[in-house]
Amino acid sequence: MSQAHKGPGDKVYNVLFLCTGNSARSILAECLLNRLGQGRFKAYSAGSHPTGQVNPYAIHLLKQQNYAVDHLSSKNWDVFNQDNGPDLDFVFTVCDNAAGEVCPIWPGQPMTAHWGVEDPAAVEGNEATKNAAFAEAMRWLTNRISIFVSLPLQSLDKLSLQKKLNAIGQSAPTAEKT
Repeated sequence: MSQAHKGPGDKVYNVLFLCTGNSARSILAECLLNRLGQGRFKAYSAGSHPTGQVNPYAIHLLKQQNYAVDHLSSKNWDVFNQDNGPDLDFVFTVCDNAAGEVCPIWPGQPMTAHWGVEDPAAVEGNEATKNAAFAEAMRWLTNRISIFVSLPLQSLDKLSLQKKLNAIGQSAPTAEKT
């Protein structure tokens, strides 16, 4: 649904995913929400200490699932703390390091929550082991983002919404159907 066809109650929510390096988990989350959000959300990602490049295993996994990757970059969260940055509605940390860091004061006071996921980039081993770690991170993020996009955001008060956002961070992926 394009912006031109949206009614006044069809707000597009800006969401920032944070991780220390902004090379894997936050990048995966950005892509997932932009697809699963079906135009209701605009996702971004950033890091407190970005690596400067997107992890090649993340790129490989995203390409396998037909995501566009040319626009992806590892960037500092300061980009989103500028006057010309998007007005953020939600900020989610997806790694434990970023959750423990002092975050900037985001303009507009977006709602925040921690949705920690194990770092697939830290996994040692052969190609299959590393690819499996990235697939597992993607599964965790897919589960959480799917729950998030199904929330009736406009009908929840702030306290109820905050509780639901925090609960999503505690949720585990559902078992795959065989």
